[in-house]
Amino acid sequence: MQSNRRTFIKSLSAASALVATESIARPFGMPAYIPNLMKISPNDKIRIATIGMGIQGNFDTQAALRNPDIELVGVADLYTGRLEHAKTAFGKDKELFTTRDYREILARPDVDAVLVVTPDHWHDHITIAALKAGKHVYCEKPMVQHLNEGKAVIDAWKKSGKTMQVGSQRISSAAFKEAKRLVEAGDIGQINYIESNSDRFNAIGAWQYSIPTDASTQTVDWDRFLGDAPKHAFDAKRFFRWRNYKDYGTGVAGDLFIHLITGVHYVTNTLGPTRIYSSGNLAYWKDGRDVPDIMACIMDYPKTDQHEAFQMVLRVNFANAGKINDVTRIIGNEGQIEFSENNLIMTKKKLPVAPGYGGYDSFFTFTEPVQQEFTRQYDAQYPPDTRKAEPVKEVKFEAPKDDDAHAKHFADFFDNVRRGSQGTLEDPVFGFRAAAPVLACNESYFDQKVVHWDPVTMIQKNPAAKAAPKKTIASQKAASKKA
Repeated sequence: MQSNRRTFIKSLSAASALVATESIARPFGMPAYIPNLMKISPNDKIRIATIGMGIQGNFDTQAALRNPDIELVGVADLYTGRLEHAKTAFGKDKELFTTRDYREILARPDVDAVLVVTPDHWHDHITIAALKAGKHVYCEKPMVQHLNEGKAVIDAWKKSGKTMQVGSQRISSAAFKEAKRLVEAGDIGQINYIESNSDRFNAIGAWQYSIPTDASTQTVDWDRFLGDAPKHAFDAKRFFRWRNYKDYGTGVAGDLFIHLITGVHYVTNTLGPTRIYSSGNLAYWKDGRDVPDIMACIMDYPKTDQHEAFQMVLRVNFANAGKINDVTRIIGNEGQIEFSENNLIMTKKKLPVAPGYGGYDSFFTFTEPVQQEFTRQYDAQYPPDTRKAEPVKEVKFEAPKDDDAHAKHFADFFDNVRRGSQGTLEDPVFGFRAAAPVLACNESYFDQKVVHWDPVTMIQKNPAAKAAPKKTIASQKAASKKA
């Protein structure tokens, strides 16, 4: 297939005739949306295009192509060097279509699905535009950058009838599936506490990514990168290390907490927390970034039909010179599950029915007659078999050597595309319910407040607003009495 500019203009002109009579809102000067003309059968190839060919864009594209009958037909990026690299990395046997303008990707009738792997502040805009253009969408986490953007993406997805998957791929790993099975089987009892940590201590892990020597306004489309973010003079660090700036990214919460929360939501079947509070600081990586490198967050999850109420504590530390500990622990009243992406350890420990007495206990402070009577009543209430705890059990699970969570996450997406289904493992409703708590973490951190969230309706709550009218009415009554 020819992929030059002339061929693109021809295909654009031919397809535009199909939508000439339609009146469609077009944000950011978007040309008329062209519906996807290609029908996909179980035996056809799915043609994909990647929008955003940075680090994750390359890894996502590679993972997608590890699935059978997937073909990459185009890529978009705002840095010309990445477009040239993509031609070498993914277009060795063909002339790969490349562009700086993602809208040219959406206008191509040979694109069935797009991978949205851009800075976070572009996720909602490009996703909604792609769905309206008739494309299936795989969007990287977090699905949106702000709490008020999630509903629009969900509405666009529902109206489109297209398949959408959010890209927090760890939940497709064998270890996460095993953790979910154990929790649902009740093997650790009722969950009451969850903690998850993510530690790093190196420059690249702290997002000090390499900057190409030719970075300039000639090689980078800076104005398009800014989009609806505040205007700023060209800064190569902001472009290539965008995760360090709240104008474009979502900080440690959106990049790392999102994986932890997505996994917990998947394993426990929860909808999300109602109260979120976070704290942190910029302790080590003082390189001009305006997001913290240390953050901790406490979230309160309410009781539901799926689980008891529990608390979750998340922590990330980019300045951890001690032991690196990336692990999630789900703790119940009969055991705990400790797991990462590749392995799992379940420890079961049930308490005996009888509470016991003696030792560091008030029993020795009783008088002798009271001690004797206490012992008599205790023996009558607790026979010997109720005084023994079950032996501690430890169950270990190792993921298969060939377990490829990233490719499997894409496999779920592609399977649903072929079946014409919207029921992916991480659809936009799931994706937003996982994203909302981390976005609330940021809001809590920057505004220094507790964020209240309704995980069912997916709407932010404001308890103070409800209290205000009552106070006003009471004040009016008091004032009238005085009068």
